[in-house]
Amino acid sequence: MNILIPADIEDMEEGKITLLDDVKTWALVDFDLGKIQSVKFYNTKEEVEEYIEVLIVKTHEEYVWPYMEEGIAILVAPMQMYLEDVMEAFLFKELHDLNIGN
Repeated sequence: MNILIPADIEDMEEGKITLLDDVKTWALVDFDLGKIQSVKFYNTKEEVEEYIEVLIVKTHEEYVWPYMEEGIAILVAPMQMYLEDVMEAFLFKELHDLNIGN
């Protein structure tokens, strides 16, 4: 599963999730079998050629309609700050699903 996260720096340990308007780099996480298989960083979303299944954003107020039109599921990480914490919350299903109005 390919998960896209807007981030401030290219580092899974020190990097933090950012607002879509403030993104500096995009983390594309290949998540399979309950763990991170690989992480690639991109300067723009347009550089990502892989199929994106999930976009994780920082708040419910993000403008995500263009992503939803592409069929990308939207999850919200309102309490997690670091990318590692976001992925841990994803693993334990602690993120909010924007697609169902949570």
